[in-house]
Amino acid sequence: MPWVQGGAPRRRPYHVGNLRIQLLEEARALLESGGRSELNLRALAARAGIAAGSVYHHYASKAALLAGLAANGFRELEESLREAAEQASTETPIRTTALAYFAFARAQPALYELMFDATLMTDPEVAGARDSAFAMLEELIGKAPSQQGVDPDLIHKVALAVWACGHGAASLTLADGAAEDSTLMEDVIQGLEVLFRRQ
Repeated sequence: MPWVQGGAPRRRPYHVGNLRIQLLEEARALLESGGRSELNLRALAARAGIAAGSVYHHYASKAALLAGLAANGFRELEESLREAAEQASTETPIRTTALAYFAFARAQPALYELMFDATLMTDPEVAGARDSAFAMLEELIGKAPSQQGVDPDLIHKVALAVWACGHGAASLTLADGAAEDSTLMEDVIQGLEVLFRRQ
């Protein structure tokens, strides 16, 4: 949520040591309030109350800034999945994880869309954070009762299928503009549960 609700941006004090973090926080607020069209380095500098040169010192371009935001998004997704894994019962790991994934996408659609932007996916930082989040999902799937004794390579392929399915469902739900009322998420989760049901 933006720090400022209308009116002129309020300048906030910053410390040189955490300026990069503050810039990402401010950029995320701009992204959520106005979308990518409102997000540029000069606007970010004005919002943060610093000279434009200070922004360019940390992010040489808008693309670099967007990559930083996307990478942070994947780190937050990983943390959401980790927390879900810690709370999941041994019988419902897929449901718990899917709900966490969907909740993340629904809570911050602008960031979620940015994370999967094709132009950013090849950035090393973004790719690394994405792979780490996927590894968390794969680890949880490997602990599912139905996956015990299954070859790790097959578990990896199953995890890819679940990731793709979850991403597709989340994207479709956000695109139809009725995320709160859509039954697609629950339908997808029930379908996954059937696939993962212990034989």
